[in-house]
Amino acid sequence: MCLILLAHEAHPRYRLVVAANRDEAYARPTAPAAWWADAPGVLAGRDLLGGGTWMGISRGGRFAAVTNFRETAAPPPDAPTRGRLVGDFLRGAEAPDAYLRALAARAGEYAGFNLLVGDGGGLRWFSNRGGAAQAVEPGIHGLSNALLDTPWPKVDRGRDGLAAALLRDDVDPEALFRVLRDAEPAPDEHLPDTGVGLERERVLSSPFIRSPEYGTRASTVLLVGRDGQVRFVERTVTPGRDDWAEAAHEFRLDGAGAAPSAR
Repeated sequence: MCLILLAHEAHPRYRLVVAANRDEAYARPTAPAAWWADAPGVLAGRDLLGGGTWMGISRGGRFAAVTNFRETAAPPPDAPTRGRLVGDFLRGAEAPDAYLRALAARAGEYAGFNLLVGDGGGLRWFSNRGGAAQAVEPGIHGLSNALLDTPWPKVDRGRDGLAAALLRDDVDPEALFRVLRDAEPAPDEHLPDTGVGLERERVLSSPFIRSPEYGTRASTVLLVGRDGQVRFVERTVTPGRDDWAEAAHEFRLDGAGAAPSAR
């Protein structure tokens, strides 16, 4: 996941709104969003190589998402897959703070990452390149492959688009997907310098990435209502084309009404 836009306690109807793009090598095998057979309470896509995921939610309202931290240094030898950090939290029962405290003790084993975790009682962010875990304050935030709210062009552009979508009482997923499909590169003078070279910075600067072997694989919109109603829509992109396959799920959180159902 390389762009996460989120509104946390910033809308009268929804306590959490997320619009996110997962960027990955086209060849990496992936399963679309579904309820996991080995963890029936977890709704997420799945990385079939590492076994983890980039973003998901549980029937009990546990939410997690991860992005890689862009850096040129080689990852630690035999580094664990970062996607398991999301899956482990979604499956578990630990409070976010407790989960992140335990993770901090072994965070150096991983390549650089940003992790968002929440359970309905708050949202936390932790990066093994950014010090101690922090509470995510109510408001509109953006996370790419640097620290939370680092003002990269795609983050700033995405936050503006999310803010505009939140002006409606009933947030329209299509408006959020339009933000996520923005493939316009940023002007050179606004590009960050992350050590990958100017040409690569240009390719990676847009919210939606296209390149011969790497790009945006999936776009996801998540709406968590204050009444416990959840809408989760994922569009898996066909590389090199402008079509996609959609997986859409609507359900109520446990304790908020009826059991989950997919459509």
